[in-house]
Amino acid sequence: MADIIKHGISTDGGIRIYAADSTQLVAHARRMHQTYPIATAAMGRLLTAAAMMGSMFKGENDSVTLQIRGDGPLGGVVAVGNASAEVKGYVHNYDVVLPDKVPGKLNVGGAVGAGTLSVICDLGLKEPYVGQVELVSGEIAEDLTAYYAISEQIPSAIALGVLVDTDGSVIKAGGFMLQLMPGFSGEDAEKLEKIVASLPSITTMLSSGMSPEDIIFAATDGFDMMVYNEEIEPKYVCDCTRDRVERALISMGETELRDLIDEQGKAELTCHFCDRIYRFNKMELEGLLKTAK
Repeated sequence: MADIIKHGISTDGGIRIYAADSTQLVAHARRMHQTYPIATAAMGRLLTAAAMMGSMFKGENDSVTLQIRGDGPLGGVVAVGNASAEVKGYVHNYDVVLPDKVPGKLNVGGAVGAGTLSVICDLGLKEPYVGQVELVSGEIAEDLTAYYAISEQIPSAIALGVLVDTDGSVIKAGGFMLQLMPGFSGEDAEKLEKIVASLPSITTMLSSGMSPEDIIFAATDGFDMMVYNEEIEPKYVCDCTRDRVERALISMGETELRDLIDEQGKAELTCHFCDRIYRFNKMELEGLLKTAK
């Protein structure tokens, strides 16, 4: 069954909500990076958020980069998403093992630790917009909620989850992002907050057979909602190419390239996002050196 993102809005325009089933996407990322369960959960949550945030954009070249830097053993997590909900990402340390936070709940917050969340939105302007907040818990959903409240002044309720099996495989993954628009009443906000707080976990809802559309209506129970017919399929896509890697080597400059040729006589570069390895022999490096000159 394909992954899906659905988008809903209240009839008065006061609520907008995105909900996603990202199970296949996160499972693919886990297999690609060979992550242990905690790293799978952290990376999967951030990839899911990047897919939903990317799908909010209008321009086909718009993109968002989410960077978590923490002092925990995970080191950091990165996810990039675009307007087509194509995402890519990685964790700094894939093999972290910690005791569960509570029985059956992976300790993602402990693995991330204290640090910062950076949100970089590239909307095709001269400079990308960069927002940064201190991590609230390292659990990612709470940190993104804080980002929207502090940097964009948008009250939000965000849920992200990845359910990992005993063999490390991904059983379910998904999330929702609910946001209140200007003018939404405080009384209704309190009502909505109670509804969201009473919901089961996102992976419990998905495991029970609920679709993203079902989750939208559950999270906004009692409010008049409309769900767009458009269905977006989030996918893991890495756009690295040998040409891009060559340009990166050329950008090192003549001196560093010459040192690389003299000292090693070859180069081997690995893409963080897909683990593809690009190899260059001495003759190829000398060709790039001519270009750098």
